[in-house]
Amino acid sequence: MGLVPMADILEKANDEYYAVGGFNINNMEFLQGIIWAAEETNSPLILQASEGAIKYIGMDYVMNMVKAAVKDTHIPVALHLDHGSSYEVIMRCIREGFSSVMYDGSKYPFQQNIRLTKEVVKAAHSVGVTVEAELGKIGGTEDDVDVDEKDAKFTKPEEAEEFVEKTGVDALAIAIGTAHGVYKGDPELDFDRLEKINSSLNMPLVLHGASGVPDEDVRKAVSMGINKVNVNTAFQQAFTAKVKELFDKDPDLYDPRKYCGPARDAISEAVKEKIEILGSKNKA
Repeated sequence: MGLVPMADILEKANDEYYAVGGFNINNMEFLQGIIWAAEETNSPLILQASEGAIKYIGMDYVMNMVKAAVKDTHIPVALHLDHGSSYEVIMRCIREGFSSVMYDGSKYPFQQNIRLTKEVVKAAHSVGVTVEAELGKIGGTEDDVDVDEKDAKFTKPEEAEEFVEKTGVDALAIAIGTAHGVYKGDPELDFDRLEKINSSLNMPLVLHGASGVPDEDVRKAVSMGINKVNVNTAFQQAFTAKVKELFDKDPDLYDPRKYCGPARDAISEAVKEKIEILGSKNKA
């Protein structure tokens, strides 16, 4: 099965009240660990590549690794640009074969975010590519972009309705109290805000920065209308923890296959746990 538009995956999730993971690729082991777990659990999957990951891996490597991963898979998989910063970056990803893109104009004033997002939607939809956008400003660190807590802004329900109507986006990432990266404490999600946004929008909503959110809060958010949940930091932590454990046991370990392989398996286990929480098991 080849890549599918993310909208196909999320529309089904929206209709059936579950969420699909947006799981980030950082290297080959991450890609393998993620897709093997999704196949084992028969879950649809959104593979994500950030601009930083594309720069680190290389666009040709990203595309050819993903093509190899999905060539014989039985599950629907979308390849999604995470936090695209410009029209030019997004157009490059579309030309290379991404089936979905995110344009993050959250740093701009509301009307400018609408105008720029609308341009992306027009171009992407003309070739069948899904568009996710962000409204509000999510705190924390994503690649090299830092948003201080005091600069983070929650999504306003009334603005969300206007934004979607004027841009035509397929999915909307909302700010309700999560943050990118590692949390200093448990985040407090604004479920009342989520309820208001979901009641005014009949569309897939996206939760970014879910790695440090308690499982029960993620389940509650999914039950209230979240259909895509982004996870990256938790898998990075699982990979690194396994590597550290192996080197603690054997400081003389030198064959990368002896520690990257087990770390890849650790990612798979973490992915399977997230898929259970999101409710996408056996939804492929």
